[in-house]
Amino acid sequence: MSLPPADSALGRLMAQLPRPGRVEWIGLRPKRDVAMQTVAEALAQTGIGLVGDRYAGGSGKRGVTLIQAEHLPAIVALSGRDTLDPALLRRNVVVSGLPLVALKGRRFRLGEAVLEGTEDCDPCSRMEDALGPGGYNAMRNHGGLCARILAGGRIRLGDALVVLAD
Repeated sequence: MSLPPADSALGRLMAQLPRPGRVEWIGLRPKRDVAMQTVAEALAQTGIGLVGDRYAGGSGKRGVTLIQAEHLPAIVALSGRDTLDPALLRRNVVVSGLPLVALKGRRFRLGEAVLEGTEDCDPCSRMEDALGPGGYNAMRNHGGLCARILAGGRIRLGDALVVLAD
């Protein structure tokens, strides 16, 4: 995705974020069809992914998957559930405090790691099993963001997500 020029009116608007984000939850998928493991920290490896995650070593565009904490109540409401364990959504990191859509095509620091937002993290058909009938549709436009790892490092609960200058 190409961003508008930083010196354009739209570019300046898109660069404005009210505050850094914050890591609220971290999970790893060790294998296909296995429950997510909730962890306090994860190690991001450049161009590969998170150590211990089944997607490590893939294309790199999906090295880390993020979902916005503020979208979890919407997913709960749209899926007809009372509560929601983030592990059911099969994303690696839950972040609060800023809109993840603003990170598409941008570089950002997440803990010690530097990432680049690559594409939407659209839901898969597994959301029907995880959330019940309608789970796939409940996740549409709330699935989060995929990111590639540009510089490795540790990501810990409570770490800041800070957008880097273009």
